[in-house]
Amino acid sequence: MHALRASIEAIEPRRFRGRITSVNGLMIEAEGPPDALELGARARMHTRHGEVPCEVVGFHGGHALMMPFGPMEGVRAGARMEIDPEGPFVRPSPAWLGRVMDAFAQPLDAGGPLQNGLYPYPLRGRPPAAHARARLGPRMDTGVRAINTFTQICQGQRMGVFAGSGVGKSVLMSMLAKNADCDVAVIGLIGERGREVKEFIDDVLGPEGLKRAIVVVATSDEPALKRRQAAQLTLTVAEYFRDQGKHVLCLMDSVTRFAMAQREIGLAAGEPPTTRGYTPSVFNELPRLLERAGPGRRADGRTEGVITGLFTVLVDGDDHNEPIADAARGILDGHIVMERAIAERGRFPAINVLKSISRTMPGCCTSEEAELIRMARRVLSDYDDMEELIRLGAYARGSNPDVDRAIALHEPLESFLAQAKDEATSLEEGFARLRAILDDNNKPDNG
Repeated sequence: MHALRASIEAIEPRRFRGRITSVNGLMIEAEGPPDALELGARARMHTRHGEVPCEVVGFHGGHALMMPFGPMEGVRAGARMEIDPEGPFVRPSPAWLGRVMDAFAQPLDAGGPLQNGLYPYPLRGRPPAAHARARLGPRMDTGVRAINTFTQICQGQRMGVFAGSGVGKSVLMSMLAKNADCDVAVIGLIGERGREVKEFIDDVLGPEGLKRAIVVVATSDEPALKRRQAAQLTLTVAEYFRDQGKHVLCLMDSVTRFAMAQREIGLAAGEPPTTRGYTPSVFNELPRLLERAGPGRRADGRTEGVITGLFTVLVDGDDHNEPIADAARGILDGHIVMERAIAERGRFPAINVLKSISRTMPGCCTSEEAELIRMARRVLSDYDDMEELIRLGAYARGSNPDVDRAIALHEPLESFLAQAKDEATSLEEGFARLRAILDDNNKPDNG
């Protein structure tokens, strides 16, 4: 009853109307009541083909600048529109588990209408205040050996997965969605190819992974506003389950396409392009989105649930220093680097553990585990430094005992880092296998 009373009191009895004055490219100029046409306000414009939702993204000369969520065919000057006095929100529900939806929380699967919850959640939610947040929780078992050992993740941590196109990001996401130790997985597919969405849900994620997951989809052919809203909806759904005390794994592919959508919106609204054409609002919106993941509030000795975030960053031309990658690295709590060269030689997941780092290590592992990781990293680094000479046959065995050891351990460590997409390895099992590889090389017979 309390939720119903609050919803009734929040209803705006007035109805606001306006009209379109001009159309320029993707930008629509409109006039209407100043009290209703505020930044971020929603409206429905009437066209020959029906209603098209829009959002106010700026102002010019007393007119509101709006962008559509759908196709603009049939829009004309003087067309009327109805302005929504309420801000954009959704009403998530536990019944959304196992469902696939679009940026408006409308079903894309064959499961029928979505059942809404009681409480409205704003799409542009705010993260908890820094001083009110709980600390990071214990480390999370992801089921992926390379991550469990070399870049361990704590509950509530936010990690970036940096990779070029076609190196296995989607498969890694499916492994995490199916095997990670969490209560709920919320997956945002932002700007994906339409063909790949069905393949990801049916083949890569599969029925078992979908059971505890919610998938939000906005394909690359959809308007920029819709792609941006899909990313915001992904975090909103994660916040709902966090408030229910759940450990939520939020997977988003990709932050770069969210930034590209925001760039389109900014350029259309008249923002000046800066670094590589990205507008200033892109670097304002990135932290506002990514900071929403993390631990919940802590009050009266009780902690809300947590959102552990893994956000993929599509590095343009395999350039890991491009603007969005740089900005994301500064916001997130670590990064996992996937390399094309590793994928080309057939080792998946193609994670370069030497270039990957988790900012919660070594605080989340034991001293014995930290020593194992240090030894393994040193071996991998020794081989990496001499790899070209070794492949060319220019290195003479016996010249350097550390390099000899790295050569002996190279194949076992590569086998350890490789993992099939249907295979899962626990934290304890991963460290046991790594210890066995390093100890076996230290035996007298191998020395």
